[in-house]
Amino acid sequence: MMKNFNEPIIAILIGAGNRGMTAYARYAELHPDELDFIAVAEPVEIRREKFADLHNIDPKLCFITWEDLLAEGKIADIAVICTQDQLHVEPTLEALEKGYDVLLEKPMAHTLNGCVKLVKKAEEKNQILGICHVLRYAPFFDKLYRLINDGLIGEIVNISHRENLGWWHMAHSYVRGNWRNVEESSPMILAKCCHDLDILYWIVGSSPRKISSMGNLMNFKKKNAPKGAPKYCVEGCPIQDTCLYYAPRTYIDIEPILQMIDKSEKSFFKFIANLRRNHLKILSFLSKIIPFLKQVRYWKEWPVEPLYHGHKEDYSDEAKFELLKTSKYGRCVYQCDNDVVDHQIVNIEFENGVTASLTMQGFSENEGRSVRVDGTKGTLTGIFQLSGEKIDFYDHFTGQKETLYNQPMNLTAHGGGDLRIVEEFLKSVKNRKTKPLTSSRESLESHLMAFAAEKSRLNELVIDMNDFRNKLGL
Repeated sequence: MMKNFNEPIIAILIGAGNRGMTAYARYAELHPDELDFIAVAEPVEIRREKFADLHNIDPKLCFITWEDLLAEGKIADIAVICTQDQLHVEPTLEALEKGYDVLLEKPMAHTLNGCVKLVKKAEEKNQILGICHVLRYAPFFDKLYRLINDGLIGEIVNISHRENLGWWHMAHSYVRGNWRNVEESSPMILAKCCHDLDILYWIVGSSPRKISSMGNLMNFKKKNAPKGAPKYCVEGCPIQDTCLYYAPRTYIDIEPILQMIDKSEKSFFKFIANLRRNHLKILSFLSKIIPFLKQVRYWKEWPVEPLYHGHKEDYSDEAKFELLKTSKYGRCVYQCDNDVVDHQIVNIEFENGVTASLTMQGFSENEGRSVRVDGTKGTLTGIFQLSGEKIDFYDHFTGQKETLYNQPMNLTAHGGGDLRIVEEFLKSVKNRKTKPLTSSRESLESHLMAFAAEKSRLNELVIDMNDFRNKLGL
């Protein structure tokens, strides 16, 4: 059944955290004629109320739990589900059962069985289940894919792909934050890199045949804590002036953001970074009359936003300092309950003979991905970073290099992929005859690869993917 293209898609949101509220629902703010949220389920009152205000939601349709929202029956066209990793399966199964098409944050589930259940339920109910592998929808990766598919480099032979996780992102999300512990979230290779595994599967165009992996947690351990370091940074750390991970440096001084801005080729951005870092009084004065400078002075976006989970949104330095006394984001990175790896490599052989390697490490000076694709006729190299994006082509016959894609600093999430995936999902919902760019069955592949990689890492095995699938009944 086709929905009227002139009417907006009606949506509900389950989970109004950073991804739900800021990444995907942002599309409705920009395109209210295409997407309209009428209900929300979010346990944190401040987030629930903020989302309701942004989208003019009736208080009667604001719920604490997803169970209460879905108990209302099918009141919209789609459900956007952005709960934590371990809370994906049950609300998604229920939403599909009630007839919703679902856009689900990655990873689809934190267990193999959960992933398989979701795919089978979507297929059984003939509902669209879109997984937010947003990198496929970023212009950079779209360009890379098209260049390869057009035969520019001949047949693919090998891909080297790196997930260069910024040192600050590693500490924020995977040492102090929500994805630090396998039991509370999911393995690092799934939580962070199912994006990257999906890209490899997509580009190669073939199923994986063998997978092996190695990696460990090397740095963020209690044995590496400085002598005399307190549990919370602001309690008087003896090396606070020199520690890379001193919490106020990240959440008050916003040094990670300034370092990203420093890498821009535009002198204006460098000027702003210098103003924020070295002339705070001048910036504070100017911020009273220039809205953009107020945003820089009192930063409230990532990584600061998660600091305010359930707290009043006062973004002054003094308020942030108080929060860091008790927030999990204020903890010493060497004294957290983290156990996910801080570096890992995955080697893959695909059914068509192509080999690929994925390196994930959390100590990069610049946040982003880098990739090299070698073919029988040429080589493509790419940089996908917040500071800029670039694809170069090396022609084997002529020996010449040509830049085929070059974009300056892009501070939009995932290079624009967050909004584009919503756009494509809505097109699929409106015209069900159109095949979604990525089906849930296709998205399952990257999850299988991630779980196989983790099994390989933990047991020092080479995983035969056909056997792996057979044991799951796939």
